[in-house]
Amino acid sequence: MTPLDILREYWGYDSFRPCQAEIIDSVLAGRDTLGLLPTGGGKSLTFQVPAMLLPGVTVVVTPLISLMTDQADNLARRGIRASVIHSGLTRHDRDLALTRCRLGRSKILYLSPERLQNDQFLAELRGIEVSLLVIDEAHCISQWGYDFRPSYLRIAALRERLPEGVPVLALTASATPEVQADIVEKLGMHGHARFALSFDRPNLSYVVRDTPAKDDMLLRVLTSTQGSAIVYVRSRKRTRELADLLATRGLSAEAYHAGLSSEDKEDRQNRWKRGDVRVMVATNAFGMGIDKPDVRVVVHYDLPPSLEEYYQEAGRAGRDGLPSYAVAITGRYDKGILSRRLTDAFPDKEFIREVYGLACTFLGVAVGSGYGALYEFSLDRFCQTFGLNPVQTESALRLLTRSGYLEYIEETTTDSKVMVIMRRDELYSQRLEPWAEEVLEELLRRYTGLFADYMTISETTLARALGLSSQEVYEALLYLSRTHVIHYRPRRTTPFVYFPTSREENRHIIIPTAVYEQMRDRMAHRLDAVKGFIFDNTVCRTRRLLEYFGETVTDDCGRCDVCRARAVAGRMTSAEITRRITALASRPGGISPTDICRHLALSPDRVAEELREMLEEGHISYDPVEDKLRIMN
Repeated sequence: MTPLDILREYWGYDSFRPCQAEIIDSVLAGRDTLGLLPTGGGKSLTFQVPAMLLPGVTVVVTPLISLMTDQADNLARRGIRASVIHSGLTRHDRDLALTRCRLGRSKILYLSPERLQNDQFLAELRGIEVSLLVIDEAHCISQWGYDFRPSYLRIAALRERLPEGVPVLALTASATPEVQADIVEKLGMHGHARFALSFDRPNLSYVVRDTPAKDDMLLRVLTSTQGSAIVYVRSRKRTRELADLLATRGLSAEAYHAGLSSEDKEDRQNRWKRGDVRVMVATNAFGMGIDKPDVRVVVHYDLPPSLEEYYQEAGRAGRDGLPSYAVAITGRYDKGILSRRLTDAFPDKEFIREVYGLACTFLGVAVGSGYGALYEFSLDRFCQTFGLNPVQTESALRLLTRSGYLEYIEETTTDSKVMVIMRRDELYSQRLEPWAEEVLEELLRRYTGLFADYMTISETTLARALGLSSQEVYEALLYLSRTHVIHYRPRRTTPFVYFPTSREENRHIIIPTAVYEQMRDRMAHRLDAVKGFIFDNTVCRTRRLLEYFGETVTDDCGRCDVCRARAVAGRMTSAEITRRITALASRPGGISPTDICRHLALSPDRVAEELREMLEEGHISYDPVEDKLRIMN
């Protein structure tokens, strides 16, 4: 069979998207390959199709537990068996996944990167025939990237244990030239092939709207556009607030964040995908792996800390190629909020050492112990116990992770699972309470394979089928578990802390320059890039974005708000410019010449010409100390 045959049989498509076929051919030829495909470019198919043609197992390292489980479920619906291993699984589940791979019952094995910290686990992988190693979100391996994960550095150790000749496929949607070079070096990709699509999205217009009333502007943007929309914010609380606000104004909206149950997430996603809900107000937990082609507008109500994140989120608009908009709404405090993110992300080193010691005390880890241990960890309770700032504490945990002293694994949700542990002959002779037996019968009808393995179930689905409440189903499952008919694992959402080394004394904790000072400088550079993109209205936004990602640009896009304003400004008469400058200079406190250029999208020379005439005629005054122009009374 050919890759195209696989695509048709399992996915029902007659052709590949740009670059997909080239990447697949390179992988099948045994070459190390770097694939740069923007959001919506179809990265997953570039390894899922080869996996069906290659012998053995394709191992995929990805940091997103929710994405790996979603992909495994989607593959199962297509008749492709995939296994998942991450730190939230029990040893039994992990061993079962490895056994499936050894016996050839899984073609793809998804791994979370922290599993690679364990040498014993790496040794266990030796018994599996691996034909391809895939690194998804490959920018995470680069300390110069915006989302560096120290556990990704262990991928090199994994590759060393694989047979010679097993190719590596590194995939990312957003990587600067510097990060691309780092990916190649860290993965030892000698003589690699590189395939990249342009980061330009010709159908997408980038727009910034500055306003003192962000809620009103959001309503204006959504009511002046049609079709599905995503509104990105930076906190769970704000998702609920804005969703409620939009609903009161007649716009169908839902809130989405990582703290929702898997059932709620799936229900809200599906209703939004079907068009039952128009607007999804979400944190960055929403979007990965969700391919809805007809999103017409993506709004950033809060600004992300990097252009990489902005590009990925904005790129979820217009995947069908039709005209769409990425709108950033800014207010008077947004520039200051961006600046504070640097301080929050890099708290004082002594504070970081203190957090390490307190975390060990909180978890009961003594000096010299803890190696290889995994603990559930409540950040909220930890901060409340010791009176710590939550934002800076979480940053300290991330810096300790990058320094190799612990691995802070942010909130992961494990779905409810059930396995029947009673033998069939015993089950049918067992006397059970009628209300529990009813739930058991529905469970056995709806989920096959319960006698052989743990199956993911939905209490909500069972409740709907039986006309019961979710609480009644939950109590029935607990009863069946207590009577040893089933083993029931209710859904839980919790972060974890993993110790790759034994606990050190606080005074021995060293935060390397590469982790702290150099990373802080890199973050400052990324924040400056965001500020330039958002707050400078003199440069084409598309040009600025493409140049950030290393593309050579010769022409402005002609479609962003800067280009459109410039086109309008080019048609403005001298009288119109004078009128607008007068209005700007009438603001309390005045305005600087630079800000006039920004507001009017005019060149400094054109503005200087008009200002010179207005100053000579006494219409305005200029304060060189404050660099402010003011209207003359």
